Amino acid sequence: MVKRTHWDNRAAFVLAAIGSAIGLGNIWRFPYICYKYGGGAFLFAYIIVLLIIGIPLLLLEFAIGRKYHASAPAALSNIKFNLTGIEGNEKCKSFKGNFEWAGWFALIVAFIITTYYSVVMGWSFNYFFYSFRLSWGTNTAAFFHHNFLGLTDNVFHFGKIQWPIVAALFVCWLWIIYSIRRGAKSVGKIVYYTVTIPWLILIIFVIRGLTLPGAAEGIRYYLTPKWKMLLNPDLWHAALTQVFFSLSIGLGIMIAYASFLPPKSDIVNNALLISLANSATSYVGGFAVFSTLGYYAHLSGVGVGQVMKSGPELAFITYPTIINHLPFAPVFGILFFLMLLTLAIDSAFSLVEGGVAGLRDKFGYNRVKANIGYAIAAFVVGILYTTGAGLYWLDIVDHFMNNFGLLLVVLFETIAVGYFMGADRMRKYANSISEMSMGKWWNISIKYILPIAALILLIFSFIEVIKAPYGGYPRLAEFLGGWLLLIICFVGAFLLAKKKGRNV
Repeated sequence: MVKRTHWDNRAAFVLAAIGSAIGLGNIWRFPYICYKYGGGAFLFAYIIVLLIIGIPLLLLEFAIGRKYHASAPAALSNIKFNLTGIEGNEKCKSFKGNFEWAGWFALIVAFIITTYYSVVMGWSFNYFFYSFRLSWGTNTAAFFHHNFLGLTDNVFHFGKIQWPIVAALFVCWLWIIYSIRRGAKSVGKIVYYTVTIPWLILIIFVIRGLTLPGAAEGIRYYLTPKWKMLLNPDLWHAALTQVFFSLSIGLGIMIAYASFLPPKSDIVNNALLISLANSATSYVGGFAVFSTLGYYAHLSGVGVGQVMKSGPELAFITYPTIINHLPFAPVFGILFFLMLLTLAIDSAFSLVEGGVAGLRDKFGYNRVKANIGYAIAAFVVGILYTTGAGLYWLDIVDHFMNNFGLLLVVLFETIAVGYFMGADRMRKYANSISEMSMGKWWNISIKYILPIAALILLIFSFIEVIKAPYGGYPRLAEFLGGWLLLIICFVGAFLLAKKKGRNV
């Protein structure tokens, strides 16, 4: 393996991990599912899932990276398995191997996510400049769908490439590559700005939002618990997927980041701090979103539920509409999209850093060449999402990567550590280098709760897709943007694991 750089200090590591965990989903996904699944009731479920599943899994990935000082594939290659054939049957032989392929599967899933996440970051870059003159006008939905995206009428009608988005995508990739040009050294310096700036802006939006007419009604929608929703399995499904994705686990990121830790670095305290910071951002972000939605509902004379949107529509349609009605509207527009940009950049370059670390560990690639090669490949694939049908394909791919790809990685990791390495062995190692100690509850979470939860969610997601195609898209589109990509992830993972490299 290549020589690894280390974080300059603990603060750099913590901020980088927090930056990776905190992303666009904290602002546009968390508030929406909190509203959809019972407000305060969802918050209760989210906290439970965070404590018994999210934090233990983050600790698992930190321990793997810290113990083996390697990226996900190289680290997991140290966990061996030996499946012995049936005794007395000469045709059944022992099957020996390791879990390197699981690490590559995580990195390929992360690469696919990077290809469209960077495009959404590009949208934010475009809208940052539109904010100066409020170029989206009064009909923000028509501007976003038709003027900006050039959205076509169906998933197979690709229309034209939107060159302003391509230009913004190119600039974003230059920014990403510049951020990781020296690995942990350069990332550790940049995160001081890209983590603190969005938090400062978020506080400004919370304060401004709470002073707007109708804000109280929005907050009431956000926090009022509907306890009967706890009986809805969809709520727990949403809580689990939100925790998995928002902590950046299952993508090889946290394993790579922990591998850059210097000797005698604590991981238990850091995992708790990072998890709480991420959750606090989501919670505070909910106040910023719902207070302004309450204001918008007040202006429109409708209920908050009628203006609540999720995903891109909330960020690029609803919020620009709200900004139009605020005093000093361009200032708030600039601040809002600057916040989205700085939230997105940390998550984007952490996805890339995890993949680059894997390639360098395996093949000994020069950092500059690995960074540029990764960027070019992701940029070229990302052009698909800049076409008129890009939003459709982004929706399909995102659904399958989050509801199948990430859950499969979690299942593989917990099986590898829980049953082949030994959960108790990993727990004792983590405790030996940490100020705080994990109890045996961690073993139970890794061996039983986590794999069972991941398996149930996988079955749940599979049944839902079998019942009806996701989003009403044609089955062919669902296959190409979902099942085929997952097959490619598996095949690519096994081929890369089989290929000999410098770490073998």
